[in-house]
Amino acid sequence: MASQKVHQPIHESMLARLDPEYVEFHNKDLAQIVPPHTLPWSPSLRNAPAVPGGSPPLAVGATEDIDLTHTKFRAFTPEGASPPNGWPCFIFFHGGGWTFGSISAENSFSTNMCSRAKCVVISVDYRLAPEHRYPVAVEDAVESLDWVIKNGKSKLNIDTSRVSVGGSSSGGNLAAILALKAAAASPPIPLVFMLLIVPVTDNTVDLEKSTNALTPWLSPARMLWFRDNYLPNKEDYTKWDASPIFAPDALLAKVPKTWIAVCECDILADEGIAFGKKLTQNGVGVEVEVYKGAPHPIMAMDGVLKIGAKMVSDAAAALGKALGTV
Repeated sequence: MASQKVHQPIHESMLARLDPEYVEFHNKDLAQIVPPHTLPWSPSLRNAPAVPGGSPPLAVGATEDIDLTHTKFRAFTPEGASPPNGWPCFIFFHGGGWTFGSISAENSFSTNMCSRAKCVVISVDYRLAPEHRYPVAVEDAVESLDWVIKNGKSKLNIDTSRVSVGGSSSGGNLAAILALKAAAASPPIPLVFMLLIVPVTDNTVDLEKSTNALTPWLSPARMLWFRDNYLPNKEDYTKWDASPIFAPDALLAKVPKTWIAVCECDILADEGIAFGKKLTQNGVGVEVEVYKGAPHPIMAMDGVLKIGAKMVSDAAAALGKALGTV
């Protein structure tokens, strides 16, 4: 049947390297999906279902959508009584190559962080490319932090002395940039933690030369399509608010303690590891966790992949430890 045509086969050279549970799931549920970068661009591409395999959202105490100037964020508040000084906060940016994704697509991860790390999670619905190209998403990220610092205590009972940032993939890119922006602000905005999952940190990397160039799902072609949607001008690739690995050492030294999740079979693996090394060289406390046999999208497949569930659990544990809640 036409509906069963394989559009994303796993290259034979990757089969022995990949987690067997992922291989089985990919062949059953992912291989038949047409990669969006092979289709004519239309905003309707965003209407396709999110990556299958996610776990259902966890129960939280309250959920509220709050408007920013051009967009909004979703605030998840834990169940139960808050600490005496208010809830710690985690500002989160979803993945999707700056082109796809929404605050609804990663509700599961947000509620896991809220419930398990006992913090208010602010999931930012930053504006997307190609309609809104660099640096619009960065501007939305900065505004979200400004809102938390100015309004978080009165509106959401946030302890503004315990604010952390994080994100997945392109959202990890925005989170790292926001941490740098916070450090560069006048006066600086102190953050207590940064949590990056398979982040984009260097838009100059030649992905075709990666040892993971034949990996499933996030291929070089798809990643470069995302990059071109968001960063159409090559002269922007090396700006640190596009590629945070290019931030000056003195600024990198000011970002908070960091946890980075890297998937071993991801084309972004090398730049995630490199960013961790650069932070370490500048005196930042960094923990890098490498998920063996994992390709890029496992965080969103935590309902069907043990390794995806482990990543989410590890992230919640790292965040809770940093915030002092678990």
